[in-house]
Amino acid sequence: MSFPPLVEPADELTIDEVRRYSRHLIIPDVGMSGQKRLKNAKVLVIGAGGLGSPALLYLAAAGVGTIGIAEFDEVDESNLQRQIIHGQSDIGKSKAVSAKESIAEANPYVNVVLHEGRLDNDNVMEVFRGYDLIVDGTDNFATRYMVNDAAYFLGIPYVWGSIYRFDGQASVFAPTLSDDAPCYRCLYPEPPPPGMVPSCAEGGVLGVLCSAIGSIQVNEGIKLLTGIGDPLVGKLMIYDALEMEYRKLKVRKDPNCALCGEHATVTELIDYETFCGAVSDEAAEAAAGSTISVGTLEHMLKEREEGSRDFVLVDVREPNEFEINRIPGSVLIPKGDFLNGSALEQLPTVDSGTQIVMHCKTGVRSAETLAIVKGAGYGDAVHVGGGVVAWVNQIDPSQPAY
Repeated sequence: MSFPPLVEPADELTIDEVRRYSRHLIIPDVGMSGQKRLKNAKVLVIGAGGLGSPALLYLAAAGVGTIGIAEFDEVDESNLQRQIIHGQSDIGKSKAVSAKESIAEANPYVNVVLHEGRLDNDNVMEVFRGYDLIVDGTDNFATRYMVNDAAYFLGIPYVWGSIYRFDGQASVFAPTLSDDAPCYRCLYPEPPPPGMVPSCAEGGVLGVLCSAIGSIQVNEGIKLLTGIGDPLVGKLMIYDALEMEYRKLKVRKDPNCALCGEHATVTELIDYETFCGAVSDEAAEAAAGSTISVGTLEHMLKEREEGSRDFVLVDVREPNEFEINRIPGSVLIPKGDFLNGSALEQLPTVDSGTQIVMHCKTGVRSAETLAIVKGAGYGDAVHVGGGVVAWVNQIDPSQPAY
């Protein structure tokens, strides 16, 4: 199903722009009119990371006249495996500024607007207002729901993408363009239970997958801006990089959707962190009063070496993470073993009096497993806030971070 172009054409293209975009101009479906629409378009890209990097570069190369970048983070060395808009010399620099500099090299005719604060309920509507299209490169559920809701309230279509390990997804959510077009909440009415879906920082992502999904997002954006082709409205594109397989599923508008349904209950921005929850209520309750710092753990490890303290330090990450870095003296029991119950057989018995100390990468997974351990009777069990990331940053910077 095609839709009318989102923007009107600009008055003209300069001679330099005609030369630059000539390969677009000779495509009948794009032509001079389509390229002028791209020049007149204002597109906001949320995130200059894995998905945002290829999206920003291709939007700029395509000649989108105004590109907004919503990004608050700085470039880290671990980003460079997939965030191709940044380079070695950009480490430590604002991602937004780094991206703007790369866009200037790719296409000096593009106007770049930076939004360097963290998107939240207080600023998201103001940031979004005035853009014709949003390209969503976020990596957490709370922000995705906020983007969906704010875009709906402002009547702005947006192109969504998601990546994890070897799998990617993409769709276009534009309920204001068509009565039967779904929004993100129609596809995912509720966020997954806390801790059930690892982030890319926890589970990893194949670098080139970002380019595959980011390119799809830009392709859909160009179609919407120029009014050509059949956008992914009401459709979900699923890409399996290992099997080299694309699948397209129908996504129907949910008449009971909390946002765009007939009897909407979400009529304004909500508390998205609470709605999605970083950890489950059980994990939060278990961690309350049972969270120690890496400094405390370092002291405890010294006492264990001296024989004045007895505890088991359990690393609940995955084996491949354990190979990258580790806290000395820890034993590996992945989170999955706690979920299926087999981990309890590997721990000292409850009546042994041996304390259980748990850690993961950042403290999220260990909080979830702490709830399980406490439920099994280990009342004095604790977990390490900040996990191995805090250990490397604060105690042992000789180890690599990831």
